[in-house]
Amino acid sequence: MSAVKAGAQEGGLPPAPDYRTGFYPGTFDPITNGHLDVIERAAALFDRLVVGVAVNEGKQPLLSLEERLEMVRDEVATLPHGDRITVVGFDGLLIDAVRQAGAGTVVRGLRSAGDFDFETQLSGALRRLAPEIETVFLLAAENHRSTASRIVKEIARLGGDISPFVSERVRRRVLHRLGRGQGAEAGGQ
Repeated sequence: MSAVKAGAQEGGLPPAPDYRTGFYPGTFDPITNGHLDVIERAAALFDRLVVGVAVNEGKQPLLSLEERLEMVRDEVATLPHGDRITVVGFDGLLIDAVRQAGAGTVVRGLRSAGDFDFETQLSGALRRLAPEIETVFLLAAENHRSTASRIVKEIARLGGDISPFVSERVRRRVLHRLGRGQGAEAGGQ
């Protein structure tokens, strides 16, 4: 059953979007300090923030969806507005997940001009498919602009220290997944 049908009002129309509810989508494989920065700031802006963890098998995630959901829930629980944040998994079109969540705004984080180019294309596609859904961009804090999950995983695979980019819990989980669970407790390498 599609998300639109599941939340449809009489007459087959999707429910009116709630612009006080933001939806922050991502693969979060793993969730980084940069993601947490955007989540914390977005949660302060919206009455409710839904963090949507995408299945996205095309990216060949290191961690399963269940692991990523648990990891994101653990991380956001410690944030100042954690009581405003809900974490859900989704597979399929972003607009369907946004509508299912009852959100009216998609939140996207920007690190660089390259991100801006991609995100404006995505925003344009979202606007054509769902003109009632808005997109807002939050510029990543300067100290997180070089942080990307893809880079974090590569550093970890090559034996580097990922602690500047992720929390200690996430660092241990990533190293355990890579078969370095014993060394993960020692503190870095």
